[in-house]
Amino acid sequence: MGVAITELLVKHDVEMGDLTGKVIAVDGPLWLYQFLSSIRQRDGSLLTDSKGNVTSHLTGLFSRCINLLEAGIKPVFCFDGEVPKLKKQERERRKELKEEAELKFREAEKAHDEGEMKKYAARTSRLTQPMIEEAKQLLQAMGIPALIAPSEAEAQASHIAARGDAYAVGTNDADALLFRAPRIIRNLNIVGKKKKAGSLAFVSVVPEQVDLAENLNHLGIDGDQLIALAMLVGTDFNVGGIRGIGPKHAIKLVKQFGLDFDGLFSSVTWDASFPYPWTEVFYVIKNMPVSDTYNLSWQRVDEEKVIGLLVADRDFSRERVESMLQRLSKGKGKPKEQKGLGEFIG
Repeated sequence: MGVAITELLVKHDVEMGDLTGKVIAVDGPLWLYQFLSSIRQRDGSLLTDSKGNVTSHLTGLFSRCINLLEAGIKPVFCFDGEVPKLKKQERERRKELKEEAELKFREAEKAHDEGEMKKYAARTSRLTQPMIEEAKQLLQAMGIPALIAPSEAEAQASHIAARGDAYAVGTNDADALLFRAPRIIRNLNIVGKKKKAGSLAFVSVVPEQVDLAENLNHLGIDGDQLIALAMLVGTDFNVGGIRGIGPKHAIKLVKQFGLDFDGLFSSVTWDASFPYPWTEVFYVIKNMPVSDTYNLSWQRVDEEKVIGLLVADRDFSRERVESMLQRLSKGKGKPKEQKGLGEFIG
């Protein structure tokens, strides 16, 4: 979902070349979900192979990883482990919304209303476990590390960056800052051109860097207050936040109460909005389980395995897949065999 505080943050454009040689930790499920939402046919339906298997997520993952590797960027993908109890409630809410969207999509389909079909199709996106497993297999074939987090993938990605083993977390969501990521790089999965909403025109999309320390200084708060700020506007663990409080009002309240969080959440009548104490949300974010045990190493792309997964198993164009792989074999940004950045035992 993402915390809606982006408008408060200082952001800086960066070039892909500025990230050459840097490790970027990625929230794998988030990227896959975004590929499912955006890579679709004209009527909004997902890309599929001849057997009806969804391929939108693999199309996006393969293309984006090729671009990152070609630029000399070293991605590491993190995937979710155990889901926090409060997050399970949010997943149920999302499931209900998807079911409603699917009904609207079917109605539009019967009416042959392509515009409405496209509108509701993206809201029906479901990232399944088999899709995640396919993505992991593709990453392995491309020589890219794929790690399983103890809990939230974004928290683990942030932890890797906080320890200095990655330069940044690749995400458009500000959630990673709550998990103490030193910086995030936005738009890495959509760099290039994208269609402008409600228009036939296209707009250029470039990576943006958001630094935690710079923004805490800019906002005049610390990391704990940033979590409180996010809770006021809403997180995955208290969806919707406090009614009537937007980012600008929230930052004023946080600065007004300082570290008196009891006073802060009492003043906004937290108990009237949520059936659990504010402390439960605060500490599930602050103390999200992460692991120091991970191995970051990149191998050469196994072209035969990639072709087997995409062409033989999922009907991708052999010519197109081989053409994209050749971009790496020419040497520019070619991932070199190397020792891992480290194996860490917690």
